[in-house]
Amino acid sequence: MSYIHFDKTQLVNLKFSLEREMLRTNRAGSYASSTIIFTNTRKYHGLLVVRQPLIDENNHVLLSSLDETIIENDYEFHLSMRMFPGGIYEPKGHKYLRTFDSTPNPKIVYRLGRIIFSKEYIYSEKENRILIRYSLDDSAKKITLRIKPFLAYRSVHSLAKANLDVNKKFTEVKNGALWQMYKGYDKVFLQFSKKVNYTHVPDWYYNIQYIREMERGYPDTEDLFVPGYFEVEMKKGESVVISASTEEHNPATFKRRFITEIQHRTPRDNYEHCLYNAADEFFVHINKKTEVIAGYPWFNRWGRDTFIALPGLTLVRNDTKKFKAVMSTMLGEMKDGLFPNIGQGKNASYNSVDTSLWFFWALQQYALITGQNGQLWKEYGKPMQSILNKFAKGTLYNITMHPNGLLWQGGKGMALTWMDTVVDGKPVTGRHGYAVEVNALWYNAIMFALELAENAGDQRYINKWEKWPEIIRNSFKDTFWDDQRGYLADHVNENGKNQDVRPNMLFAVSLPHSPVGPYIQAAVLQIVEQELLTSRGLRSLSPKNHQYKGTYFGDQKQRDLAYHQGTVWPWLLGAYADAYLRLHDKQDKDHIKSLYKNFEEVMSEAGIGTISEIYDGDPPHVARGALSQAWNVSELLRIKWMLDHL
Repeated sequence: MSYIHFDKTQLVNLKFSLEREMLRTNRAGSYASSTIIFTNTRKYHGLLVVRQPLIDENNHVLLSSLDETIIENDYEFHLSMRMFPGGIYEPKGHKYLRTFDSTPNPKIVYRLGRIIFSKEYIYSEKENRILIRYSLDDSAKKITLRIKPFLAYRSVHSLAKANLDVNKKFTEVKNGALWQMYKGYDKVFLQFSKKVNYTHVPDWYYNIQYIREMERGYPDTEDLFVPGYFEVEMKKGESVVISASTEEHNPATFKRRFITEIQHRTPRDNYEHCLYNAADEFFVHINKKTEVIAGYPWFNRWGRDTFIALPGLTLVRNDTKKFKAVMSTMLGEMKDGLFPNIGQGKNASYNSVDTSLWFFWALQQYALITGQNGQLWKEYGKPMQSILNKFAKGTLYNITMHPNGLLWQGGKGMALTWMDTVVDGKPVTGRHGYAVEVNALWYNAIMFALELAENAGDQRYINKWEKWPEIIRNSFKDTFWDDQRGYLADHVNENGKNQDVRPNMLFAVSLPHSPVGPYIQAAVLQIVEQELLTSRGLRSLSPKNHQYKGTYFGDQKQRDLAYHQGTVWPWLLGAYADAYLRLHDKQDKDHIKSLYKNFEEVMSEAGIGTISEIYDGDPPHVARGALSQAWNVSELLRIKWMLDHL
């Protein structure tokens, strides 16, 4: 039995099995994803989901699924399942399922009378290609395996509809066929490891429904194009490997390639190895650039997420090369002291105040984890000084340092911090002005730069900035601290102090250089523990607040209104662990160890083998959002490093 294992009773229970999803990626941003029983429940699911730069910047679902039928003595066993309006599932192939195992790669086993049949898949690490291995483990007679490809050819953010523009033609290739539904798209090659018969009968399958899209208030039905079907004979003990790819390959290599791909992967045989595998999936190498995907399946690169996630994804595994490659990519796009929040090139948006300050924190983690900071000022001193100078003088989005040393940002209608959701043109959590975590990051960045400059003997820089830390410390306390309430304000602007209890104040305690003393640090940690801490992370707002929303559910507007109003964010546990270990004896690590171990439970929930984007604020803290999020995985890995090294 593998580390992640499901039995028949779990698999045939659709409430259970359709809530558990799989993800496998290559290193170019392409992926395969579905539920553990291979029934798609999202528009983002598919077996071959590939970037299409000639179309747009999005991933596109080329091959949605494969429909499998086993034929014995003219009797057909339909192994697949799709959902249609009215809650109708057809065919009901899940009834034949017996087991699911995740190690060394996803594998499901079917039993059809005396027939035992298995299906495994692995996504190629360096190609837009999925390999699927079918094995006839036991059977008294030969069987015929029939495969129907369901093609979508559309953005992951949209749905396909039957139309007259589709190219219904096919081209025969060795042991398979290729299709290209529309011009500008990649071709899809479906090839078998042995000779196969193909019958071309193009048709549309209508009104396939995705239950997760229905729950999220989006259009939820689509039409998929089925160009024909393949049939191949199999005998007991035989395996057939299918390659679905954007390129043609040699079928003689399929079986060996399947095994080789598995051997190159870290097995998902324990909690830590699952996190390692999840971490690897966030890296994308395109056009000689290395980037971090914020989350799957619908996020692209986010600047803030990149810098927060980078130390845990790389440094704790001694991968400084990848760390510096990502840094190089991001520095190549810095403008006016800011890094792109989202997008790239002409489509980049720079509307984030804290992303540039997290850049300093990521470099601090490099110094802490590697024990090396001697070359950091030489390598990164210029962009660090550029950011600080731009922020001090004033840059885009009203970002500027005031005479009191604090950083002001934004204005009405702007959302420049990580709590950046906007509904009907208005920020849900309007935090313009002095934001508490932004100014904690600002102080930390200045102190870290002074530390590096001193080590490098850069007296000119020291002379320019050395007076500011004390000014900022005094202003920070005067501006944010409320002695009567016993915690820090969330933000301060022309409307006064906002006293909502949010996790943002924690960064004034957790960062390596804190702008407040031990008394305030202890008070902040106490209220965070009392009102925000859960087993899945920190709530974004205290349940005592009348704006608190304990469940992240409903249509886009309802979810956006709850996103930072009580929803739990796992990545914040990294800051909590930093703060806790600062204020407690380093030997008193059992509490942090317990929080880290708590997440082992989710390895077999939601996105199996990884950490979901967010969780409900109310118990039992149900997983929500994207099925795999970079900064959540990375901060758990960084917490593990803390436990092992501090």
